[in-house]
Amino acid sequence: MATNIGMMDSAYFVGRSEILAWINSTLQLNLSKVEEACSGAVHCQLMDAAHPGMVPMHKVNFDAKSEYEMIQNYKVLQDVFNKLKITKHIEVNKLVKGRPLDNLEFMQWMKRYCDSVNGGVVQSYNPLERREASKGGKETSKRSASSQTAARSSTAAPRPHASHGVRRADASVVSTNQPPKTSKPAYSVPAYDEQITELKLSIDSLEKERDFYFAKLRDIEIMCQCPEVENLPIVSAIQKILYAADDDTSVMAEAQNVISIHSNETDLLSPIEEAPEERQSSESQKRKVIENHDVDIASVTTSSPRRRLSDASDVRCSGSPLMTY
Repeated sequence: MATNIGMMDSAYFVGRSEILAWINSTLQLNLSKVEEACSGAVHCQLMDAAHPGMVPMHKVNFDAKSEYEMIQNYKVLQDVFNKLKITKHIEVNKLVKGRPLDNLEFMQWMKRYCDSVNGGVVQSYNPLERREASKGGKETSKRSASSQTAARSSTAAPRPHASHGVRRADASVVSTNQPPKTSKPAYSVPAYDEQITELKLSIDSLEKERDFYFAKLRDIEIMCQCPEVENLPIVSAIQKILYAADDDTSVMAEAQNVISIHSNETDLLSPIEEAPEERQSSESQKRKVIENHDVDIASVTTSSPRRRLSDASDVRCSGSPLMTY
């Protein structure tokens, strides 16, 4: 059963006309726009059609106009989701605004779920009878029935034809006496409605994309304000780019300059390593000092006894405190 459906699922590529045809045929309604179902009552009855008797239809309000009344319908829908263990999140704050894109996406999910339950076929379900138990259900059924009959009569009404040749002649004479009428262009109102709906959908999509990237930039700004990293040069460079007032290429150059200055300062403060030639010369000098010291010790140990006595007498005569008498 499809409770969690990804955004790339084929369900989200179903068009508005197909969604509206499915709603009107299942519930015997006459909706012309998907956002007309933003009150949540249609969603509740669709779940009642998929799971007969699961939805308390007496709590559903088809006459909901305010957001408070719509939220009550969505609470009923959420209770049904909890009973059926459906983990789909209902974005009530967006749906009650009547935005076309949000309502279309949620209705696409509803169709995908109902098709997974009953295979897209609803048997032995009387939507008019079930809707009568709801508040405003009877009025909704009457309005939909009257609009359907009006649409059928307008499409089925034949044009009157002249039955006699005399009437045709009289009509031709009258038409020649009257001034010619300018033909008015026939504007197709449904075509404009469709264009307006498409523009609304594109605007909603752009607003979602804008909010997404703004949230990312806000997260980066919060991270840059942490005390642990706010003094780092890379953070200063990022803040220069974030807080730039206009789209200027010099901002990027300044940010790179901040990073390069810091790297140069670290190079100057680093200890200077000795060149290999200087290191070899210092080591050779140390070896010479050690060798000279060894030679002095060897000369003392190998001197004759007479030389040692003469040295001792010199020390005694010099009055050294190391000598005792």
